[in-house]
Amino acid sequence: MKTLLLNVLLFCFLTDTVGQVSGKLTAAAGQPIPFANVLLLKAMDTSLVKAALTDEKGDYLIQNTSPGRYFLRFSSVGYQSWDSPPFELTDSRRNKDFGTLVMQESSRELGEVVVRAEKPLFQQQVYGTVVNVESSVLTKGSSVLEVLERSPGIFIDRQHNDIALNGKGGVSVMVNGKLLRMSGDQLVTLLNGMSANDIEKIELLTTPPARYDAEGSAGMINIVLKKSKKRGTAGSFSVTGGYGWGEKGAASVNVDHNTGKVNLYGSYSFNHDRAYSDWHSIGTNNMPLLGGQNYTDILSEIRSTDNSHTATLGLETKVSSSLTVGSNINYNNSRLVISTHNTAFYDVEPDSLYTLDANIYGDNRWQNLITSLYAVKNLGEGGQINVDIDYLYYKNSNPSDAHSSYRDKNGNEAGSNDTLFSPWQKGFAHSSIKVGVGKIDYTRQLSPRLKLETGIKGTYTSNSGLSRIESLVDGTWVSRGETSTNIVMKESIGAAYASVNAQLAPAINLIAGARYEHADTRMDDPEKKQPITHRKLGKLFPSVFFSWKLNENADLQFSYTQRISRPSYNDLASFVIYTSPNSIESGNPLLKPTITNNLKVGYNYRGYIFSVLFSRDDHPIARYQVTKSPAGDLVNLCPQNLIYQNNLTFQTSLPWKVNDWWNMSYSFVGGWRQFKEDFTVTPAKKTYFGFSANFSETFKFPRNFSLEISGWYNGSSYNGTKKVDGFGALNAGIKKELKNNGGTFQLSVPDIFRTVSIVSYYGTLAEEAFDIKSHVVFRTESARSPVIKLTYSRSFGNSTIKSQRKQDAGSNEERERIKKG
Repeated sequence: MKTLLLNVLLFCFLTDTVGQVSGKLTAAAGQPIPFANVLLLKAMDTSLVKAALTDEKGDYLIQNTSPGRYFLRFSSVGYQSWDSPPFELTDSRRNKDFGTLVMQESSRELGEVVVRAEKPLFQQQVYGTVVNVESSVLTKGSSVLEVLERSPGIFIDRQHNDIALNGKGGVSVMVNGKLLRMSGDQLVTLLNGMSANDIEKIELLTTPPARYDAEGSAGMINIVLKKSKKRGTAGSFSVTGGYGWGEKGAASVNVDHNTGKVNLYGSYSFNHDRAYSDWHSIGTNNMPLLGGQNYTDILSEIRSTDNSHTATLGLETKVSSSLTVGSNINYNNSRLVISTHNTAFYDVEPDSLYTLDANIYGDNRWQNLITSLYAVKNLGEGGQINVDIDYLYYKNSNPSDAHSSYRDKNGNEAGSNDTLFSPWQKGFAHSSIKVGVGKIDYTRQLSPRLKLETGIKGTYTSNSGLSRIESLVDGTWVSRGETSTNIVMKESIGAAYASVNAQLAPAINLIAGARYEHADTRMDDPEKKQPITHRKLGKLFPSVFFSWKLNENADLQFSYTQRISRPSYNDLASFVIYTSPNSIESGNPLLKPTITNNLKVGYNYRGYIFSVLFSRDDHPIARYQVTKSPAGDLVNLCPQNLIYQNNLTFQTSLPWKVNDWWNMSYSFVGGWRQFKEDFTVTPAKKTYFGFSANFSETFKFPRNFSLEISGWYNGSSYNGTKKVDGFGALNAGIKKELKNNGGTFQLSVPDIFRTVSIVSYYGTLAEEAFDIKSHVVFRTESARSPVIKLTYSRSFGNSTIKSQRKQDAGSNEERERIKKG
């Protein structure tokens, strides 16, 4: 049987059952025409089969073409479009070489012709979902975090600054393919300060291939920044103003100068947001510190002012026809000032009543720098080598100042004047992250139907964190020993991967690969001069992707991947954050990494997507779980490992074009979820149905008006033992395009009905530490008051393409078909 299977595979690799079409385009003077559109169309109905661009020498090659009758359509800016005579590929004549064809220059000019790409908002690919950010009316004036919140399968926990994908935590985030090795709250802060105006698309990769890091048990989010490929100088700018509970403001500008050999680009954006949120908790517990069994009622009101600056600068140069080198810098600076007012009532049995009134001021300053240097070398005969060197630097300073009054029912100060009940507390927190990355990727087209990808990568990360809480006791500042930390973490990860892309048959494609990663993680306390944890893990992560094109309208996909989520620095570090006299937040140095196995089956029919994904997580990490402090006297919110989590997820995406002025898209992600945990007083196992749903309706009206109505809803879910009720939002935006490239006005209103309130429960699934049972309602700003934003944006330079003759209109439709694909 094995011999027979091997022979079949060899036969598929070695038998040439598909053809290719090739040739060259030049101008009348003989110079090559680079980057011209070459469309392979069916002779019978002119439907698009494949598309290609000519290279710098004017050469083009269309491979893997099935037998049939076709013709080619050539087009390029400044030249007359041209259709070739029909030709036929057969089993006996599989290749067609058109030789050198001469394109004639345009003899007639138009005024300005604006070419726009109208991609659908959501697109499905074999590795996941692509969010085409610019296709949404709601994009302008939004942050990247707000765009993510409206995307299929994404859940943003704004109370605890965490991101989940398809009902699971452990999501890795990349910018232009560069992995951001940051904690969840750091990522949320960064993404909330990034303007969506600078983003081309967002890729939600639930099953990434072997060339990507294995980090991210739930998958990866890749944020792709804009970079123009057109020659000349072009750019755009936008200005946003708005109001909710507080004022909103944003501005951005980006410029690109491309000579064909040199591409210089840059962008800058500023975001200002004064916001409000609150949470209200009622519950019971049995804490000896408070005198035993008691009833609690806590209200926390949070007022924040966020100012962030983001700048990007890049340079790419074609040193020769086969060598391209480039570098870019991305810098972010943000400051988040938070003023929190907490009021709490503690009714302690049998007849004691205590009140807490606290004001906490925090000043969170954040700097983030990502620098990259890269080179791409074409080796000929389908070979290419990429070299990347990256350096990432993050610095955070987050001091806090808390004034509180803790009194009994008679108005007298309660508690002793010690570090726990001191009326004045100060927090100090400083951290920095430095990451160096070097990688080499090599690809080679071994044959028309066989491609090899391989590479190596090395990553070195150094994290340092210094934090402490000081209490004013009898006029003297005293450091609380259990809250003082000074931790240094060093982590090195070496990786190597190999992947083969094989066209087993004209309609069958197989991608098989594996990635090996070895991680060495060490955490030390330099003051105590002792190690906290030291771990080494080497593991092979296989991946297989199989696709079968059933006909022109449908294809079937199968995939298997294995991934990992390593605990972040904040997850492991044994730091302590003051939240109240009887509660703290900390890390957990005993956390294990999560290993995930994914099995996916997908079916695509004319853009309608259906898929089923089964995933098994061993030791998934659940953050903000209720435990006891090491001394057993305080509530400690910290990350914990579950035993396992199983998800069986169904996903569908249904785009519909009702007519020329009405488009709609619906998506659903959800299914059966099960997990088991043992860190609570009574272990628990839970099975439930979880889901998220999104929709978007776009209407085009006369006079260049358009309207978008969109919405999303996340069903009830669990984060460890914490239950979260379902919630969602309805959003609307209207756009007006001015004549003569005069720009665009966009008005957006998220959460029209003020429904984004997150209701969660502790103690409903299992007995928690101190027998805590609580009901918490967290309200975002939009739940309190409407948030309205108005944005004006305009493009300039050669984003409007001139000197394009009328005869080009025949190829516009086909060019748009490529852009929308």
